[in-house]
Amino acid sequence: MQKTYTYSKFQYTTPEEINSGAVRRYPVVIIGAGPAGLAAAIDCRLQNIPVLLLDDDDTVSVGSRGLCYAKRAIEVLDRLGCGDPIMAKGVSWNVGRTFFRNDEVFSFNLQPEDDQKRPGMVNLQQYYLEEYLVQRAVSAGVTLRWKNKAVSVQQQDGSVTLQVETPDGMYQIEADWLIVADGARSPIRNMLGLETEGKIFMDRFLIADVVMKADFPAERWFWFDPPFHPNQSVLLHREADNVWRIDFQLGWDADPDEERKPENVIPRIKAMLGDEREFELEWVSVYTFQCRRMKSFRHGKCLFVGDAAHQVSPFGARGANSGLQDTDNLVWKLKLVMDGKAPDQLLDTYSHERCFAADENLMNSTRSTDFITPKSTASKTFRNAVLKLAEKHAFARKLVNSGRLSVPAFLTESCLNTPDTDQFTGDMVPGAPMDDGPVKIGQQDGWLIDQLGNRFQGLYFCVDPAAIPDSVLAQFAVLAQGELPIEALVIAAKPGQLAHAKVMLDANGMIARHYDAQDGTYYLARPDQHVAARWRALDLARVQQALARATCNLQPVTGELS
Repeated sequence: MQKTYTYSKFQYTTPEEINSGAVRRYPVVIIGAGPAGLAAAIDCRLQNIPVLLLDDDDTVSVGSRGLCYAKRAIEVLDRLGCGDPIMAKGVSWNVGRTFFRNDEVFSFNLQPEDDQKRPGMVNLQQYYLEEYLVQRAVSAGVTLRWKNKAVSVQQQDGSVTLQVETPDGMYQIEADWLIVADGARSPIRNMLGLETEGKIFMDRFLIADVVMKADFPAERWFWFDPPFHPNQSVLLHREADNVWRIDFQLGWDADPDEERKPENVIPRIKAMLGDEREFELEWVSVYTFQCRRMKSFRHGKCLFVGDAAHQVSPFGARGANSGLQDTDNLVWKLKLVMDGKAPDQLLDTYSHERCFAADENLMNSTRSTDFITPKSTASKTFRNAVLKLAEKHAFARKLVNSGRLSVPAFLTESCLNTPDTDQFTGDMVPGAPMDDGPVKIGQQDGWLIDQLGNRFQGLYFCVDPAAIPDSVLAQFAVLAQGELPIEALVIAAKPGQLAHAKVMLDANGMIARHYDAQDGTYYLARPDQHVAARWRALDLARVQQALARATCNLQPVTGELS
């Protein structure tokens, strides 16, 4: 049925272990070449970690599947070096509209401020995302093995042993660390006897990807109880290649095999379009969904990411987005532990922080699903009343839930944060994902977010770089030369240059405003672009202590996210 995309086959080659019979040990092995597994592999290479990636298939995702990538996920992909092709191919949007029957009840804008590098959301079929990630993985030096299926896994003596099946037979390898990204059904999770816990929703939805020329704007449109699909909900998105994603709620009693037949899908779409517009079916699927997660995302040397660790409903675009943020949180910590620069317990904070984020996603996803698919007359009456009120009353719009869209987690309770001792306002609290804004570096226009990530950094805010005290510059030098270096970034209201720090002009004052920064304010930033600590003045001892806390090098370090 696929008309707009041609699937390529990735080349299988006989693994060297089959020819040699040797059992080779790898620093990191990743299972699963979906978005999370590929992102983890690329990030490992950016951290100079040798990595072997195994996948039991030899092509990208069949069907569009994951579609919507939020601003934070695109920023992670930018850091990995593959954001530009995704932006070039994808469909950017910020506005969503919600309808009740025939009437629009309200709209929202994901990006009320224009001065951001990336939009609130980008729509792109998953096969394109994976294609670009594979290309980036190859260029980064990832060793990919297609049609290599892990059939058994054992942990022992501080390593993981895998039996792998290929077209040429079986072989065995060992890994210092195993990153598990093999999807919602996760064979590795099952082999280890681990489970997910949560809720299965008793409803079915039809995905119909439709190729058509339409002048609808690039927006998210969601209908409750539309006349063309009464008593149910419908979602419309635009994708690349003039493809439109339509989701029809079907109800639990719907027969999946019957509903996906073209003779049943096409009349639904014609009723929705309301005209004789020509279209072709691109891909059709019927799905149910779950809101579940593992109790812990770390089990010894096995680290679970993406759908292998947690599953959510598709409303809100929280699946691939949260998987990319899992890897964003994990790999820098893994690098420090592997290099002996942080204790093993730093990897426990991966699970603590991302379980916290998963719980936030699960809560929002569950609430969205309960609102979209009310299971009693009373809850449906309440929902419809809210929708009617939302058309004229702002308070009711906050109650409408057509899928709370993916936002990054604010890791405010993490034991890696240094609590504020000075007074600040705004959102850039310890644990927050860092806001973007326009900067000028020398004569070049740029974005703050492009200067952040992959290492610890200190953001020093000032009016005039030339007026920074020598004592502050000396602290920059000490921090830059530490066992865990902290790169100095100066964000200034006036242009200037420094010999040992990158100076960025806060082009319109937006960054200082978002960070509630005054002359001398200092932020410590983590490698994953989250705030670790902040102060009104730079103090070497306090920064060193905060760095130790952010890497679990303070003893004792207690507490975790609740």
